Amino acid sequence: MEQEKLTLPVKGMHCASCVSKVEAALAGVPGVIQASVNLATEKATVRLDSGRVTMADLRRAVRAAGYEIPEVIPTGAEAPDRERAERERENRLLRLKFLVGAVLTLPVLLGSFPQLFPWMPAVFRSPWVQLVLTTPVQFWVGLHFHVGFWNDVRHRSASMNSLVSIGTNAAYFFSVAVTFWPHTFMRLGAMTYYDTAGVLMTLIVVGRWLEARARGRTSEAIRRLMALAPSTARVIRGSAELDVPMAEVVMGDLIRVRPGERIAVDGEVTDGASAVDESMLTGESLPVEKRPGSRVIGGTVNRMGSFTFRATRVGKDTVLARIIRLVEEAQGSKAPIQRLADQVSAIFVPIVLVVSAVTFAVWWLWGPQPAFLFALTNFVAVLVIACPCAMGLATPTAIMVGTGKGAEHGVLIKSAGALELLHKARTVVLDKTGTLTVGRPVVTDIVPTTGMTADDLLALAAAAEQGSEHPLGEAVVTRAKELGLGLPAVSNFRAVPGHGIEARVGGQRLLLGNTRLMAESGVQPSAFQAAQRRLTEEGKTAMYVALDGTAVGIIAVADVLKPEARQTVAALHEMGIEVAMLTGDNRVTGEAIARQVGIDRVLAEVLPEDKAREIKRLQEEGRLVAMVGDGINDAPALAQADVGIAMGSGTDVAMEAADVTLMRGDLRGLVTALQLSRRTIRIIRENLVWAFGYNVILIPVAAGVLYPLWGILLSPILAGAAMALSSVSVVTNSLRLKRFRPALREEVSSVATDPICKMQVDPAKAAGSSVYKGQTYHFCAVSCKETFDKSPEKYATK
Repeated sequence: MEQEKLTLPVKGMHCASCVSKVEAALAGVPGVIQASVNLATEKATVRLDSGRVTMADLRRAVRAAGYEIPEVIPTGAEAPDRERAERERENRLLRLKFLVGAVLTLPVLLGSFPQLFPWMPAVFRSPWVQLVLTTPVQFWVGLHFHVGFWNDVRHRSASMNSLVSIGTNAAYFFSVAVTFWPHTFMRLGAMTYYDTAGVLMTLIVVGRWLEARARGRTSEAIRRLMALAPSTARVIRGSAELDVPMAEVVMGDLIRVRPGERIAVDGEVTDGASAVDESMLTGESLPVEKRPGSRVIGGTVNRMGSFTFRATRVGKDTVLARIIRLVEEAQGSKAPIQRLADQVSAIFVPIVLVVSAVTFAVWWLWGPQPAFLFALTNFVAVLVIACPCAMGLATPTAIMVGTGKGAEHGVLIKSAGALELLHKARTVVLDKTGTLTVGRPVVTDIVPTTGMTADDLLALAAAAEQGSEHPLGEAVVTRAKELGLGLPAVSNFRAVPGHGIEARVGGQRLLLGNTRLMAESGVQPSAFQAAQRRLTEEGKTAMYVALDGTAVGIIAVADVLKPEARQTVAALHEMGIEVAMLTGDNRVTGEAIARQVGIDRVLAEVLPEDKAREIKRLQEEGRLVAMVGDGINDAPALAQADVGIAMGSGTDVAMEAADVTLMRGDLRGLVTALQLSRRTIRIIRENLVWAFGYNVILIPVAAGVLYPLWGILLSPILAGAAMALSSVSVVTNSLRLKRFRPALREEVSSVATDPICKMQVDPAKAAGSSVYKGQTYHFCAVSCKETFDKSPEKYATK
């Protein structure tokens, strides 16, 4: 049967106990395979059998547990706006309740201590005035706690609402009894506790308000990503250009983009040229040149120049929409490390209720006089100091900030489980082609015979290779064109499969190929054999060039390492990670490349279908393996690895199979992902230590265990303040992840300024350069260079 995954908002949750109850309710619905609830996002992710479960079934189950799934669930672009509006409305209400509570409670608090505040008007010492001031605080400011407690009673469960409602009501109603029957209770030494009830409720509400504000900041990454999408697109329909809503853009539409505008959807440039800022999505710091045939991504910014592109992906299929969806799913997922907190929270509130009851009984039976007052005070303190909220927020808030921060730096993490596993990885396997190397062959060495220049040798080879479709031949031709070499005329071209090519150049017979071609043609390349061995040991493919039976040189071609490869491997070693390389090349070539980078282990001569088997073999050695790849043939290995990491420059198949995607296709993103994972898990552990330690230490203190030794009792007011701050401290600690910065950043040795558009340009990646009066100018796009060349005196630096 086909399975379906739904993400549903759940209203009314306030603590880890609520999470456990909602999960149990959803899991109990026939047809539900798995249910996971996230307190930080207030959402449930449900995997179910399509057709067997209806929304009515899910709503009924959640309602039976005391919570609600809204009847109208916003979707699409309106969802984040609706959620933000609801969160802001909640924050305004909580702030109003805090202000009302503070205004009404402060006179009660000051009037309860005339010895400390003798200047306070005597009217505020009256229990009747204190009753009038406290009642709105108890039953309006704290209304949601009492409603939650009533729901708990109806459904025979318990949550944080139960603790707060029972504790404050005990103090309030005891005070009411003292107010109405003062003589009866005064003989027992009783006093009113209106200040305790009012201050407790106000402090707990202010803690809830601060927590809600902090939790809102954890989802900033999603809001920033949503903001990248423009609301309209300038679509060419017939002879007119129309501004149409994004929802009306369809595949195949031609869209015009002017300077400074955001690109509406994904597509391919058909006309014009420009430089596009993709830093918001990929982290690429410099603008990327676009020309006809180039791919553009929706949400990125056109810096200069106007161009037209054809829409290839719209709506939920765009890269931006997929990124938002992945980040939302990751933030809503649950890390395995959260399981302990969930198990404890399921029984936490009942245990606290039992402890509070035992505390009351012990103090009433064996405590000093007035025993009942000591019993009541400590009973209330135990109830209000217990905080299941901190346990429920410890993991999801850190996951939300961590995955959002990863998205900002071009690292997409699909799930909380992947984020947690990644920090344990001690072996990283790098696929060679396209991951460790640039993925295309380039000319690396030219060794000409005496009397011939390197350019002459390259021109001969490129002239012959013009008719070849072999990747090595294309590399030779490309290099010659980059150098602007003139190529002689060629005739009688013939490819020799597995050996090379032959042709006639200027009346001479030219051979270009391997040792076997030279031997079969009677050429003795002995003068170049030492160079050939050296180049082979370096992992390069050496091709002999011969004219009329005489070897005249060697041209070496290789799929060169990415510029950041050495830096990345060195950083991985510093982190204590073993690095292995997976390649289909022979062992000599593989080990040559490994030596250049410092890789520890080479898995060579591995066929595509055997890559997953090699990963499994490493896992059988007891290693937790992270695999990095980019091609379709890497997908099985990425799925087999404990954590699969796909290069964003690779195929969609690889990205779908992976747990993490490096959007820039830059290996330094791997180090960023590992560092972010380690930092996030450390924050989670700190949160859990605080959440558990807080409750384990302070609940016994509130119960009075220190009283027999040092006479120390914890005031219920201080207990309420501590509880209010505990959740805020956990969320605030998680927000420290917002300061995360990658250790490895793109290093630009020198930055030039484009004289036309004034953008910063890395000379090594410039789209073009021009020399004027002895000074070199670098350009971010071809169009800038063309503008400069027409009137260099106008733009040259004075």
